[in-house]
Amino acid sequence: MDDEYAKLIRRMNPPRVVIDNNVCEDATVIQVDCVNRHGILLEVVQVLTDMNLVITKAHISSDAGWFMDVFNVIDQDGNKIRDKEVIEYIQRRLESNASFAPSLRGSVGVMPSEEYTSIELSGTDRPGLLSEVCAVLADLHCNVVNAEIWTHNARAAAVVHVTDDATGCAIKDPKRLLTIKELLCNVLKGDDDLKTANMTLSPPGVTNRGRRLHQIMLADRDYERAGGTGVGRIENKSSRPHVTVFDCIQKDYTVITMSSKDRPKLLFDIICTLTDMQYVVFHGVVETGRMEAYQEFYIRHVDGFPISSEAERERVAQCLEAAIERRASEGLELELCTEDRVGLLSDITRIFRENSLCVKRAEISTKGGKAKDTFYVTDVTGNPVDPKILDSLRKQIGHKILTVKHNSCTSPKASQGTTMGFLFGNLFKARSFQNFKLIRSCS
Repeated sequence: MDDEYAKLIRRMNPPRVVIDNNVCEDATVIQVDCVNRHGILLEVVQVLTDMNLVITKAHISSDAGWFMDVFNVIDQDGNKIRDKEVIEYIQRRLESNASFAPSLRGSVGVMPSEEYTSIELSGTDRPGLLSEVCAVLADLHCNVVNAEIWTHNARAAAVVHVTDDATGCAIKDPKRLLTIKELLCNVLKGDDDLKTANMTLSPPGVTNRGRRLHQIMLADRDYERAGGTGVGRIENKSSRPHVTVFDCIQKDYTVITMSSKDRPKLLFDIICTLTDMQYVVFHGVVETGRMEAYQEFYIRHVDGFPISSEAERERVAQCLEAAIERRASEGLELELCTEDRVGLLSDITRIFRENSLCVKRAEISTKGGKAKDTFYVTDVTGNPVDPKILDSLRKQIGHKILTVKHNSCTSPKASQGTTMGFLFGNLFKARSFQNFKLIRSCS
């Protein structure tokens, strides 16, 4: 009855979205008002992220059963959103009552759909792992049409969409799916795996691929740092995000503040993690500078209580650090553009392995017979790629096919001394970010 009543209230109060290009000089302002429910913030942020919009500022408020958020957004080129069709599409998406964020699915594995078979996997990261996985898929006559691969804290996770290389359709034969699972699981386990590789059947469902990867790695506890710095990684603590979690006793909230290098989809990654950990953001402010982002959230658990133990505060901080780091662009960014063919990804990743390169993250896509893949690579120790090796790599693959897009190792560093104050209207007293580092409770 409570659930039906909540649905009735939402139908009587549909979301109201206002998109304005006049109130801010350098960004389009999007205001969303609707009945509050758990997960609504993630749904809104996901819509904006799916459209490749950059959120430069945000003010979040969801007290008293009502959700009122304001987002300043720009496109990938730093401009306002002026195309009327795009603005109307954003408004329709945000005003829709459809759910864009299904609940956490607890298993990882192989899930057939009509167009492709979705393979979800996780295991211990090591040099050449992606090459081995792609080689197994090629041997099993599986063509990779789309994929996303993340590595973090010596763990690896991937969502891979494959088709049968003969028919171009999804693979549905149970025996063949079992063979794929068994062989990939053997590859993922390795010789000295500290944790079990995951390859089990998942129930049907539609989940954003980025969110699914966050769920897989969270379930795999990648936020627990290994004894070393991880495979092929030299840890630079100065570049790590700074997360603090403390109590606001007077207002009965837990306060989270975060400072990190700014990047696309940062807010989405953070809200994903808080939502899947069953926390609700009641108030929040997001500010971005030229290179750095600052975020402050006032949260409670879905049961209505703030975090009550130091152990849980530490776990939340670790999980948010991991959420920020997983999608961070590490190493040399290479873009591959060529005609798609069966076994292409296996050949490319083999060449990477033969040149002693580690793939830290990858996005694979195919459309209209063309493959467009992005790889973030380092050498096996986590250091920048040697220019001679890069030149040899491009000669083998083709200079026009493989291009260098960005090198994070030579990018200018964000200023470490920058601080920014967050104002919360008349709700809370303003404090500088530096002060947040020194306190553990609200005055």
